[in-house]
Amino acid sequence: MSSILIVDDERDIRELIGDILRDEGFIVRLAGNSDDCMAEINADPPSLIILDIWLKDSRMDGIDILKTVKRNNPDVPVVIISGHGNIEIAVAAIKQGAYDFIEKPFNIDQLMVVVTRAMETSRLRRENSELRRRDTTSAEMIGSSSAFRTLRQQLDKVTKSNGRVMLTGPAGSGKEMAARYIHTNSARGEAAFVTVSSAGIEPERMEDVLFGRETTERGLEKGLLEQAHGGVVYLDEVAEMPLGTQSKLLRVLVEQQFTRVGGVEKVRVDLRVISSTSRDLRTEIAAGRFRQELYDRLNVVPIAVPSLADRRDDIPELARHFLELLHKAQGLPLRRLSPDAEATLQTMPWPGNVRQLRNVIERVLILGEGSGPIEPAELPGLEGAPAMDGRLSIGGLIASMALREARELFEREYLLTQINRFGGNISRTASFVGMERSALHRKLKSLGVVKGNGTEDQA
Repeated sequence: MSSILIVDDERDIRELIGDILRDEGFIVRLAGNSDDCMAEINADPPSLIILDIWLKDSRMDGIDILKTVKRNNPDVPVVIISGHGNIEIAVAAIKQGAYDFIEKPFNIDQLMVVVTRAMETSRLRRENSELRRRDTTSAEMIGSSSAFRTLRQQLDKVTKSNGRVMLTGPAGSGKEMAARYIHTNSARGEAAFVTVSSAGIEPERMEDVLFGRETTERGLEKGLLEQAHGGVVYLDEVAEMPLGTQSKLLRVLVEQQFTRVGGVEKVRVDLRVISSTSRDLRTEIAAGRFRQELYDRLNVVPIAVPSLADRRDDIPELARHFLELLHKAQGLPLRRLSPDAEATLQTMPWPGNVRQLRNVIERVLILGEGSGPIEPAELPGLEGAPAMDGRLSIGGLIASMALREARELFEREYLLTQINRFGGNISRTASFVGMERSALHRKLKSLGVVKGNGTEDQA
């Protein structure tokens, strides 16, 4: 249950209220002056503040604290109490954003009614805030290849800890999806997942975006780190972060607190950090573009996310997933892939990886006609290819070869394509091409295709 902060300069009063609320099952925190009050709020914002309007020997009175809370933590309701109450003070407090006003000496039943309603208001505000800031992008992981199973096993292990994870892999391979999978299946799964797109933020704005800022004109603007409090912050393409910001981020990782741009008060945050990069950070460190200390802090658990070329077995499954997803999300036609189209997708180059595959499927659904199976001729780069006469286009190189040489070249490239398609699995390749496994081994050897040439003898 969330906590209630009681702020009153009279010890007997704050302890009495605390005892009453504890008896009702609430978690209670106490503060006797404004400094203790602000320290408690900055350490962990409560769900409700019960605040005395007059605070002896304090820098701020109740109205000042109320203004600060409404500026920095607008979702936290504040109930004002005072032994010197009158209608003017009550009106002033309500105008400044107080949830309610209770005059001392108070009736316990009245206090409990106000507290119960205020706590319900706080709960609803927190839920609405979480829904607004939480990115609901799916964290579903799709695949069954050996490379994917290895990745999934590594991700499952790190979900059980709070350690920092560094995801490496080419652009479009699914690093953010892996980060979301860790978040969703961890103890922080109900908290925020906030993405910092390092490559998409202008360097001069990076610190404002990360740490937030305070100005007299616009008041307090929370940064992404503060928005991620209690949850996960995902530093996408962290190598793109400016060196100056890297130093400040390093201090946040060490101290778990920071100061907003233009502010003076420390903001404490509880974060799990997951980062990603498609660059070699050791090369970036050697070139002076990335801080060694930050790398050491972020790279606690390194996990490599494989490219789509390393998990071609997953392409048909991923393509079917995107067909269904795009039908549900965008209302595009629900079509299926023909066996020939699936095989073609498995043999195509994918420099953009999983992201490129999704884009290809979306393009086919948008530009395609009818609701029948998707055929190879509809795939990008294959439009207009002969679909019925069965002829292949022969280039100048193969046209200049003798039949024996051309046949060997074709066999070699064909078998390499099929082996890559089936992720190096010799048994599945042999079954598809219609050869005995031993015969396929002999053929590969005669063509100069051996295990050291990129194939694996997988069962």
